[in-house]
Amino acid sequence: MKEKNNSKIKKATTAIIILILTCIMIFSGIKIIEWINENNNNKNIMSEISNAVTTEDNTENANKYNVDFASLKQKNSDTIAWLKVNGTEIEYPVVKTTNNDYYMTHSFDKSYNSSGWAFMDYKNKCDGTDKNMIIYGHNRRDGSMFATLQNILTEEWQSNSENFKIPFITENEKAEYQVFSVYKIEKENYYITTNFENNTEFQKFIDKIKSRSEKDFGIEVTENDNILTLSTCANDSRYRVVLHAKKII
Repeated sequence: MKEKNNSKIKKATTAIIILILTCIMIFSGIKIIEWINENNNNKNIMSEISNAVTTEDNTENANKYNVDFASLKQKNSDTIAWLKVNGTEIEYPVVKTTNNDYYMTHSFDKSYNSSGWAFMDYKNKCDGTDKNMIIYGHNRRDGSMFATLQNILTEEWQSNSENFKIPFITENEKAEYQVFSVYKIEKENYYITTNFENNTEFQKFIDKIKSRSEKDFGIEVTENDNILTLSTCANDSRYRVVLHAKKII
């Protein structure tokens, strides 16, 4: 009788384990399908809006980029800029809303998407007065969004000076930024400071983030400059990959 009971217990335990493993497999399968669909959705969006940006080969710097903001805003009224980082796959319209949460989980078409989108810190004004203008994007395993921002930490990227100038186009101007600092750091709030009490505090901030750089770009940055900050997660949630550039045009 004892052996029969043990046999029943073993069968029941085996059945439960099989059921749990089956549920895990089904759940994992669903998540994988969702992940693929979300990535494909963003690729389709980029394909649809790619015609909104054209280039003029006979023109240099940021002036060679023509962005049809009317077309982009028809698709998303939160569009405020277009960003490109040479030496990476980052080339996106940038959006901005009233918080830093929405576009962490929503795509350019405002559908739910764990890929999110490239977005500006809600505390920024994007009117030319921001001392530190910050743009965030997810580090996606398929290489989309800000995943390739990690390229900035490689010797290959850092050895090519063509990568150091970043075009940033808005409706009001075609600006260009010069990279002066790139690094990886544990998650913090300091480098994403947007408001400074005075010029002295801003200069301290500049000196600090400049001293963190893995490469000396030989660029002078002063309290009179306006800077652009790009930020994404490293391959874990503990660290952030960061780029700082100052406005030169």
